[in-house]
This record gives sequence, C-alpha cells and structure tokens, in this order.
Amino acid sequence: MGRISLQIQSEPAQSFSASFELKGRAERGELTLISPLGNVLGILRWSPLEATLDSGNQQVQRFSSVDALMAQATGAAVPLSALFAWLQGDNANVSGWSADLSRHSEGRISAKRADPAPQAELRVILDQ
Repeated sequence: MGRISLQIQSEPAQSFSASFELKGRAERGELTLISPLGNVLGILRWSPLEATLDSGNQQVQRFSSVDALMAQATGAAVPLSALFAWLQGDNANVSGWSADLSRHSEGRISAKRADPAPQAELRVILDQ
C-alpha cells in the first residue's frame, strides 16, 4: 500500500493522485485506487486474457491491454511491468521512461517519461 501521483505536462496539465493497494504481479494482478477521502476510485484487474476497470456502480470497462487500462485510469500509460520491478528496487528499462530509485530504501520511487509526448512524472510513496 502507498500513495501514487502522476503529473502529465499536457494542455491543459493533468494530475492524478490516490492511495493504492497493489496485489499480484505484472502478468496478473489487481490495483485498487482510493481517493483522499477513502472512496474507491476504481479497481484495475489484468490477466493475459483481459484488462478491466471497475469504477463502481456496475460500470466495468474492458481493454485490449494493461497499458490501455492504465492510460484510461491514470491519464498516461504507466508501464505496469516496470512499476512492479521498480517497487522491488530493480531499475527496469522502459522505452521513454527513466526511473530514480535512489530513495527506494525510504519507500520512495519516481520515474519520468520523456517520450512519447506529453512528458509525465510518476511518484510512489510506499507505506513503511
């Protein structure tokens, strides 16, 4: 569990921030996003066969890939497989993204996307 924020340098600029609970692994898992007030914003689930976003009120959206799911949920295609690696302290290389794991031991991870546009910055703070 922890907090995740994403700033996207688009016009207009976009930002996303939530608490999260991550279960599973890059191939199959679940990510629950929670508002600062404690409301569930959405539950993202993925497997090799499908990716879904459950935003409550029996509204489930289906996506062709986990990247498309992440783009819909957060506003940018956060590389989920790399996020799992970064959380483990492994500096996985992802095209267009550069991760800063220098504060991993403190439960803090950041990554920046330079390409494709727009630029984006991801920050994760893990509960200790």
